[in-house]
Amino acid sequence: MDPYVRVTGKVAPLDRANVDTDQIIPAVHLKRVERTGFGQFLFEAWRKLPNGKPNPDFVLNKPQYRDATVLVVGPNFGSGSSREHAPWALQDYGIRTVIAPSFADIFRNNCYQNGMLPVVLPQEAVDHLLRQAEANPQYQVTVDLERRMVIGSDEYIARFEIDEFRRHCLLNGLDDIGLSLQHEDKIAAYEKAHSAR
Repeated sequence: MDPYVRVTGKVAPLDRANVDTDQIIPAVHLKRVERTGFGQFLFEAWRKLPNGKPNPDFVLNKPQYRDATVLVVGPNFGSGSSREHAPWALQDYGIRTVIAPSFADIFRNNCYQNGMLPVVLPQEAVDHLLRQAEANPQYQVTVDLERRMVIGSDEYIARFEIDEFRRHCLLNGLDDIGLSLQHEDKIAAYEKAHSAR
C-alpha cells in the first residue's frame, strides 16, 4: 500500500448526501476480487445515460473535473453494504481523498485499509470547499496528513482529527498484512519452533 503523507489535487464537488456503496459501485460489477479495473464503473448510474452514453451533467464527466483526485461530498458518504469495492473503484478512478461531514463506518474503515484518506470536516468547511470547486474548476486542496490539515488554493485552512493508529498506518503505507509483516522475524521464529515440536 502506498503511504499517504501529503496529497495535492483538483477538487470535484459532489454535493449529495447519503451516497451509498451501490451508487459508488453497482453490485452487478462485483464479480472479481482484483482491486483494479473498477474505476470505469464508478458512479455508473449517474455517469451514464440510459442509452449508455456519458451523462454530460454529471460532475466527473465534465472536462474540467475529469482529472480530480479529491472528491468533496455530502454527509453519510458510503452508507449501505460493506463492499470493499467502493474504495477500490474510487481509487482506480484516481480519487485518493474523500472529504465529507460524515462517513459510514465500514466505508471509512475500508478506505483506511486501502490507502485512501476519508477526511471528516465540519459542514461549513465542506460547504466552503464545494462552493470554491463549483466556482473555480481549477480549485485545488493539499491534504496534509502529518499536520492534519486541508489547505485550499485560496489559502483556506481546515483542521481535521484522525485516530492516531490509522494516521500511523496511512503515513507508513501499512494495511493489516503490512502490520503483521513488521513482525516477520518473530513469526518465522515461531513457525520454526512450532515445526520442530
